[in-house]
Amino acid sequence: MSGGPAARRGPGEPEPWGGVSPFSIKTKLGALVVISVLITTGLSVIAVHTKTELRFITVFSMIATLLITQFVAHSLTAPLDEMTAVARSISQGDYTRRVRENRRDELGDLAVTINAMADELEAQDRQRKELVANVSHELRTPIAGLRAVLENIVDGVTQADPETMRTALKQTERLGRLVETLLDLSRLDNGVVPLKQRRFEVWPYLSGVLKEANMVASVRAGIATGSGSHTRTDVHLHLDVHPPELTAHADPERIHQVVANLIDNAVKHSPPHGRVTVKARRGALPESLRLEVLDEGPGIPKSEWHRVFERFNRGSAKRPQGPGSDGGTGLGLAIARWAVDLHGGRIGVAESERGCRILVTLPGLPSVPS
Repeated sequence: MSGGPAARRGPGEPEPWGGVSPFSIKTKLGALVVISVLITTGLSVIAVHTKTELRFITVFSMIATLLITQFVAHSLTAPLDEMTAVARSISQGDYTRRVRENRRDELGDLAVTINAMADELEAQDRQRKELVANVSHELRTPIAGLRAVLENIVDGVTQADPETMRTALKQTERLGRLVETLLDLSRLDNGVVPLKQRRFEVWPYLSGVLKEANMVASVRAGIATGSGSHTRTDVHLHLDVHPPELTAHADPERIHQVVANLIDNAVKHSPPHGRVTVKARRGALPESLRLEVLDEGPGIPKSEWHRVFERFNRGSAKRPQGPGSDGGTGLGLAIARWAVDLHGGRIGVAESERGCRILVTLPGLPSVPS
């Protein structure tokens, strides 16, 4: 689909000529009246000079006027029929059809408006479907962990001691936070809901994230699930924070989503008894942070670096590296990018001698002009 000027300006924008388009419907209708009058006048003049009977002139005038009117009416009704068909398809849930934008009149502006509406409806429909997928993906880990703890208590494998119940309570609390967070995903994509940023110490925070990842993998190792989250216990998680007293300013819950999903992805693609390293360093601005997650897997081809954070992209690897892994749903890295973008940071694949290296930069506190 392509078009003229109507396709290059938004609905409601003024015409490039500063007034009514020379090809507007009003102009065409005015021209129709003028041409009809000129034809009748011309034939009348011819009748006077050639002494032709008036009835013949009248018939010729009517035929010429009807032909011109038919031509103009077809040029106006044909795009309306197309717009009606497209609008009917949109009302039935088909957001893929568009109206041709090849006119320079009011109908061309209407075509641009209808196409913009179809684009918006298609985007909202896609976001709604992605919201359901994101909710499913994010809720599986705490649900599976809580289920594992409760099943072990029921089966008598573990006792309902305070430590075990604290683990279950922690998963329940995280589940509640995820429900609240993910139900707001559509608004968060538009930046409507503010971040709950605060200053926190990086070492104890990341240490807790890694411990939770290990705990979830351990309790889920004996459960067959299709959630896409790893159940491997053979991969060693290593934390490297420098300096040890490093602090950052961000939304801890969102950063938890980033780190947990990056660890989950790295573990899935690690070789047996591999190592996943989470590095944290101070960024350029106050309270900014540089995070790296490195694994020892096959890595990501450079040609796919720009695609790895797309939703539902599962890469070109035929299968993950170790036992207890599956291909996942292709949402983990997309969710990580969403949370980083929300902070105004950056996430991407970086050069690495071995395996895959994901680099995250968070801006921290805004710089204060001197």
